[in-house]
Order: sequence, then C-alpha cells, then structure tokens
Amino acid sequence: MNADPRVMQFLPKALTRAESEAVIERNRRRIERHGFCVWSIEAPGVAPFVGRVGMSMFEADVPFAPCVEIGWRPAFDHWGKGYATEAARAALDFGFATLALHEIVAFTVPANVRSRAVMERLGMTGDPADDFDHPDIPPGHPLRRQVLYRLRRPE
Repeated sequence: MNADPRVMQFLPKALTRAESEAVIERNRRRIERHGFCVWSIEAPGVAPFVGRVGMSMFEADVPFAPCVEIGWRPAFDHWGKGYATEAARAALDFGFATLALHEIVAFTVPANVRSRAVMERLGMTGDPADDFDHPDIPPGHPLRRQVLYRLRRPE
C-alpha cells in the first residue's frame, strides 16, 4: 500500500518495504510511550487488511503543536467504502473517551479532497487562518502547504 503511487499521491514519497517496516516499528514505540499509534484496519469477511488509521503526536515547530494528529491511509482497492471514516470515528472515540484528549487535529494538502471529505464527515472544521507550511517538507515543494482541521472533545 505504501508503495502505491495512488495512495501516496499527497505524501512526499512512496515507501519501500524497509521504510514501511520502520514505520511499523515506530508505531510499536509510540504505543508504549503514548498509549496510542496508527493501527492496521481490517474489514471482517471482506479483507484482512484495508489500510491504516490512528493517532500520533505531532511535535513540529508550528503554532498548534504539540498536538495529537489523526490520520488514515486506506489501500486503493478499499477507497470509497467508508472504512476510513468508520475507523477514524473509532479512533476519535478512543482519543476523547479513553485518553481524555481535549482536541485532535488532522491536516493534508488543499488538493486532497478525499481526505478533507473524511475530516468533514467526522465533524472536523478548518479555518484558513490555521493553514500552515509543513516544516518537514522543503520550501517550494508542492505538498508543503497544509490545511488544518480540528475537532474538540464533546462536552
């Protein structure tokens, strides 16, 4: 999935198998450190793996950090079936109910309308004043500008 250019279109680069395995190892350390990470998702009776969803700490030099970011990456064959939204809702519930987080954010490039639609279905809202240049993406790169969406814990 991480090597599929369709899936990785709005990320800096496709990943090799070794890079994907390193991501899995980082997620193991994140769950030990923070109690959460990005998880593999499955669709019982459909497929044992349909993508990934979850949360991670975002500690970059941007005004809204440190914060908890939610993200998703469904495999191409499973796009448009609601898996990202369903799994992200479960992750948000975990973040707010179990971890007692006050806010969870998500961000992507402005052109990633599919991911932005998931954010909006989740009830996340964006404010153009919060859009930012991703500090890990070099100046001039077409993916550097990001739109920020937020969701606060329901009272």
